[in-house]
Amino acid sequence: MKLNQQLLQINRSFLICFITSASLSAVVAQLLSDYDNYLNTTITIIIGYVVYFGIFSGLFYWDNIERYRGMKSNLIKKELFALISSFGLGEVVYLGIRWPTLFYFLEIGIEPYLASLVSEIIATACYMASVTVFLRKTRTF
Repeated sequence: MKLNQQLLQINRSFLICFITSASLSAVVAQLLSDYDNYLNTTITIIIGYVVYFGIFSGLFYWDNIERYRGMKSNLIKKELFALISSFGLGEVVYLGIRWPTLFYFLEIGIEPYLASLVSEIIATACYMASVTVFLRKTRTF
């Protein structure tokens, strides 16, 4: 599979997961509006993670099953290690921005669904930038 096709599949999977996760997180944040802001923030982010990674894992596997069948196991391990470490670093950035921004927006009285959507967009943009930089530095893609 060509590199551009693989990146297109990852971007497509990311977009599907992002829209689904952000939408459900906004609904959860609104449903939990009567709870303390720290609980609302924490539960909303956990639900977002479960939805995002549940869908992304399935889509990534489906999109790459043929590619990985033809690869040697040491190359698969090397590529998966680079992907997981890149995404892991991105998750640290994401969580380090998402939790404080969502909590802050809830504290200042922004509607929970809107606070969730805005903090999701901000954190995801920073996540994507950090993952892109890391993947390029490790020459994974």
